[in-house]
Amino acid sequence: MVEWDIRKLHILRTLRERGTVTATAEALRMTPSAVSQQLTNLARQVGVPLLEAQGRRVRLTDAARLVLRHAEAVFEQLERAEAELAAYTQGEVGEVRVGAFSTAVPALVVPAVRALRASHPGVVVRVREAEAAEAYELLAAGEVDLALSLAAQAPAAGDPRFTRVPLPADPLDVALPGGHELATAEPLRLADLAAEDWIFGGSGPWSDITRGACEAAGFSPRQAHSAAGWTAILAMVEAGMGVALVPRMAAVRRGGVVMRELGEERPVRHVVAAVRKGGEDGPTVGRVLNALRTVATAHAGTPDPADRL
Repeated sequence: MVEWDIRKLHILRTLRERGTVTATAEALRMTPSAVSQQLTNLARQVGVPLLEAQGRRVRLTDAARLVLRHAEAVFEQLERAEAELAAYTQGEVGEVRVGAFSTAVPALVVPAVRALRASHPGVVVRVREAEAAEAYELLAAGEVDLALSLAAQAPAAGDPRFTRVPLPADPLDVALPGGHELATAEPLRLADLAAEDWIFGGSGPWSDITRGACEAAGFSPRQAHSAAGWTAILAMVEAGMGVALVPRMAAVRRGGVVMRELGEERPVRHVVAAVRKGGEDGPTVGRVLNALRTVATAHAGTPDPADRL
């Protein structure tokens, strides 16, 4: 089996293009004797003469032309590999596997994927819905490259396995029944809703976030109903059964529910991305993080006061 030497094949191709050993040596910044020696070694490796004398010059044999015909395909493939590698190192191509909690998938990940398809079609995002504990297990095991979770569920900042990348905070808006007396109040403060019936989860991070926001506003929310899914919560709000805090990125349009911003004192929830230590320097992962950051920033913008979910 011949051990092909790409460098020697390149010299042979240059000789075909330049016509003389001297011109080949000048083009490749070699000495003529070095060019001749490399071509002699190549002929020995392939087992056939590659050059023949023609007066004071040399010309390629038919065997050399056969070798170069096949070598051109190799050079073409190497050019493709070099171009793809350059694109990879610049974050233009590659695959990023993302593990994300349920509301982050439609609100953050899907819009980010759409944006990347338009701006960097060579970047492929594979999505896996997973709550925080599972997402970080997958990240540690190398089964995903990036995990999204609420900050309260993220690994500790000192965890040596991961790097946390904060995203713009997700504002919490209040969901009110369409006919509620405060649906059009200006301004609206969270404290204005202290006497209302509240709807939120019985336990877990969302219960903690709702209770913490209300307590920061000076009251303890009276929980009238408990639900974990936003569809169920908004259905109860629409029916006039209570009010609820809803993260802006989790909003699902529903007639009969009015979403109101809570002004400067508005509560927020914090979403973080995490990657394996050092992974944040990967150019393709960086593209995905930038896209997620752009979408999260858009969610943090002020909603239309008349917006209905």
